[in-house]
Amino acid sequence: MSVAADLSSPASRGVAITPSDITDLPAGVRALWVGGAGDISVILADDTDPVTLSAIPPGTLLPLMVRRVRATNTTATNIVGLR
Repeated sequence: MSVAADLSSPASRGVAITPSDITDLPAGVRALWVGGAGDISVILADDTDPVTLSAIPPGTLLPLMVRRVRATNTTATNIVGLR
């Protein structure tokens, strides 16, 4: 199915995320699904400095445009990027 998507459209793709301190995601994501509780350190799409979000409960959808999920300070698990 080929439909033009914008940022208010629901996600149409998902990618399992392996946190890395040096590698950006292959394509930006518009949200993160956090399957296992913990902290998550990210670099947002238009930023260069990391930010750590603490005590995220399992099953949380974070509406963030992210270019990197960092290994340092990330303790959450089962992270999925939604595009």
